[in-house]
Amino acid sequence: MKECEQKDYAIDYSGNGKLDGIVSKICATYSDGKGINHIEGFNLPNEAEVINILNELVEIVFPGYTGRKSLSIENIKYFVGETITRVYSQLADQISRATRYNCSKNNCNDCDVPKLSSDAALGLLQSVPNVRELMKLDVQAAFDGDPAAKSLDEIALSYPGLKAITIQRIAHELFIRNVPLIPRMMGEYAHRLTGIDIHPGASIGRSVFIDHGTGVVIGETAVIGDNVKIYQGVTLGALSFPKDADGNIIRGKKRHPTIENGVTMYSGATILGDIIVGEGSVIGGNVWLTESVPPKTKITITAPELKIKQG
Repeated sequence: MKECEQKDYAIDYSGNGKLDGIVSKICATYSDGKGINHIEGFNLPNEAEVINILNELVEIVFPGYTGRKSLSIENIKYFVGETITRVYSQLADQISRATRYNCSKNNCNDCDVPKLSSDAALGLLQSVPNVRELMKLDVQAAFDGDPAAKSLDEIALSYPGLKAITIQRIAHELFIRNVPLIPRMMGEYAHRLTGIDIHPGASIGRSVFIDHGTGVVIGETAVIGDNVKIYQGVTLGALSFPKDADGNIIRGKKRHPTIENGVTMYSGATILGDIIVGEGSVIGGNVWLTESVPPKTKITITAPELKIKQG
């Protein structure tokens, strides 16, 4: 053992010459224009900054639940004022970065980037009272729909479906204001946190409850009505992608389902395409649905045949 401790384990630098060749090969991959590097362009939005802004906004929507601030009725106005002022400045900067990037990609030279950025940031902040009212309804929907829930506070603190919807509602306000990049960054952050993937373009109504939530996927052009309940593993996806005469995907076309008011979708249901699930319908677990159904329809799959061996 002592002999090992005394031995000189010097680093061998003889391979340094080979490192030059590795560096050259890596740098060569940056010049092919394939789009996975951003060099000599406008500064892109900073992910850490965007997430910090998002967390600040979530704190405004659910004040006191993160434990970061000790809040009271007496000091809440000062907290909100300070936070909103700080977020406005930071958010406008990040939106400016995203907008300049988008203008450079589209060869747009006449956009008033500062005004577009400040207007979008202000528009999001003006929507916060409405987002709060919607989230109150979503919390109540979770409490009414889950017999395991002990309190509204438990839901606000711990339910992943509520967190995913909160972030989506915030990101959606930027999406409808045509802010590039940042809404998707927010959406994918929620995806990492919760396992729930909701595109910021999706339209979500009032009193929506995602129970458990893991594996839920909701596409860009999906429309979800009021009082809808979604269980884990549900997919609201596209059946096919419309293409132009040259075979390129036509982006922005309606291609995801519309779920009307009062629909329940059980775990593992897959609903695809620009179809309508009528009001009050129930879609059973593991159903594969690609055609519209009228209101108050119940769809289930045939129960599998069980083979049981004993002993």
